[in-house]
Amino acid sequence: MLKPVYALVGSDVFLQLQKQAEIVQQVSADAQRVDIDGERAELADVLDELRSFAMFGGHKLVILRGADEFISRFREQLEKYLSGPVDSATLILRCDVLPKNTRIYKLIDKLGGICICEPPRELTSWIANRAKTAHGIIFTAEASRLLADLVGSDLGRLDNELAKLALSVSGTRVSPEDIAGTVAFQKELEMVELTNALTAGQIEEAVRRWRHLIQLDPGSEYRVFTWLMIWLVGVQKALRMKKAGRGNMDICQEARIWKQELKEPFLRTIAKLGEEGTDKALAQLAEVEYQSKTGIGDAAENVERFLLSLPLK
Repeated sequence: MLKPVYALVGSDVFLQLQKQAEIVQQVSADAQRVDIDGERAELADVLDELRSFAMFGGHKLVILRGADEFISRFREQLEKYLSGPVDSATLILRCDVLPKNTRIYKLIDKLGGICICEPPRELTSWIANRAKTAHGIIFTAEASRLLADLVGSDLGRLDNELAKLALSVSGTRVSPEDIAGTVAFQKELEMVELTNALTAGQIEEAVRRWRHLIQLDPGSEYRVFTWLMIWLVGVQKALRMKKAGRGNMDICQEARIWKQELKEPFLRTIAKLGEEGTDKALAQLAEVEYQSKTGIGDAAENVERFLLSLPLK
């Protein structure tokens, strides 16, 4: 049954749009839809749309994109409306954040309209399920983990890559080789192997991977800083979890260490780095990035020296 108000809460636009489409499908063909930019919307305009009748007498759907700013500006007035919303219109609020302890959240939740739109914790399971149900292809567990590593938790991009793979693979089963063979992922795969070498504490292998990557794509000397930063932040988080008494399995899962053979080496690596070493490496990486982008030294050599400086031997 259609609710008078929905809050699509979360950072993932793909999930927001997916849920929005499900809601839109519930309204009749003669329903009137109005899309409004929440950052520039005025309260009077939104309430007028909700309270006025649809052009052809059907239901009215008012969608407020980027509603965080709107909620912040008109919190009290919105709470008043939500206490007694009209039944001839549906308001959809698309927002990044809506704390559970706020009155607005509780009012919408009471009406049954809260929809959380955050990437799933089990990203590999989402990939396998989406591949099968939406694209008609079967992902092996290893292929799911590889795609998650290469793309991250952006569900929209993941779905786009699944669609492309569905068109390019022979048959319906997708393997890691199918993903690695695509031009779009070759450079990212090399970057993953570089950070995997660091995860295993293999500095020489990381340097070898870096030299190969530079030959494959000279532009990598600027993209590598983001990958190394993400890796170090992951180490930082793992160390905090270990300090808090979390188990090794939880730590590896949160750090997205999927390969069994990398789990024990990763735990040894974070122990060698420690909190102080990780903080020092992050500061050093920021300095190396600054030097490389301002023409101080050769960027590729700067990165290689940084890798060799990590206390992982």
